[in-house]
Amino acid sequence: MPSAARLMGAVCMAVLAFVLSGMVMPLMPESTDFGYFVPLNILLGLVIGWTVMGSRVGGDTTAASINNGMAGAFVLLLWGIGLQACYEMFRLAMRNRYDDPFEALVAVFQIAAEYGLMIATVPIAIAIVVGAVISGLLTEFAHRRWP
Repeated sequence: MPSAARLMGAVCMAVLAFVLSGMVMPLMPESTDFGYFVPLNILLGLVIGWTVMGSRVGGDTTAASINNGMAGAFVLLLWGIGLQACYEMFRLAMRNRYDDPFEALVAVFQIAAEYGLMIATVPIAIAIVVGAVISGLLTEFAHRRWP
């Protein structure tokens, strides 16, 4: 059921995904072709904000709303890394890099771990935490203001 809280969560997570995408791109190698990196992450942020944050809204405390934002940001980070790792594995698989499907499946986790280590920096961690807190508070505000 559509609600203002779901819309606010979707918009907040999309903005967070946009900001984080802009912060991640300089950390990657210069030869990286980003293609649909930013729009895909924004779409992922919209879906996660709508489904994860919008469905968990309604806590009575500020801590519950912050936890909702942290959960949304954590899910955004996991799905973002996972989706980009799957895309990279598929790109490499089309170049016959893997001998069998199991090797390709293992490569997804290896690529995701490499991406996770690349983006594990203090500015990104601060942006995730600040964005999560603001998103959680704004989503809860929208739930209380426009039920």
